[in-house]
Amino acid sequence: MAGPFWEDWEEEEELETPGRTVSEADVFLFAGLTGDFNRMHTDEEFAKSKGIFGTRVAHGLLGLSLGMGLFQRLGYMVNLHKGAYLGLRADFTAPIFLGDSITAKVKVISKRETKRPDRGIVVFALSVVNQRGEEVCKGEHTMLIERRESPS
Repeated sequence: MAGPFWEDWEEEEELETPGRTVSEADVFLFAGLTGDFNRMHTDEEFAKSKGIFGTRVAHGLLGLSLGMGLFQRLGYMVNLHKGAYLGLRADFTAPIFLGDSITAKVKVISKRETKRPDRGIVVFALSVVNQRGEEVCKGEHTMLIERRESPS
């Protein structure tokens, strides 16, 4: 599926992604990729005895990354030729426990033209929610997206 152009996005438009379960393998792969081997994520006994949640939790950035990946699974962004990720503001609002199933809710909060007639900017609000309906993280993602045609 080709990704939509800047003109195709409407402010206030909302999407919901499919879900996925966060596994121990996800946490260890993320730790290996990033070098973040914080014991709150990788050592169950440490997390039980010293952690505030009583068990290991997933990295906050892993949850946010998975949320963006779930958004990508909808197929809208797969063929961006003149697109770029420009910015992120994020909040981590609740822990993601190993075994939690998450989905993402995406909403277009704004869009604007740029100086370049072949591109525009869209700001998406992305909220990652667990199986209990609790928001675990949220962010505003600013993306440069190709325009279908230059304005006249």
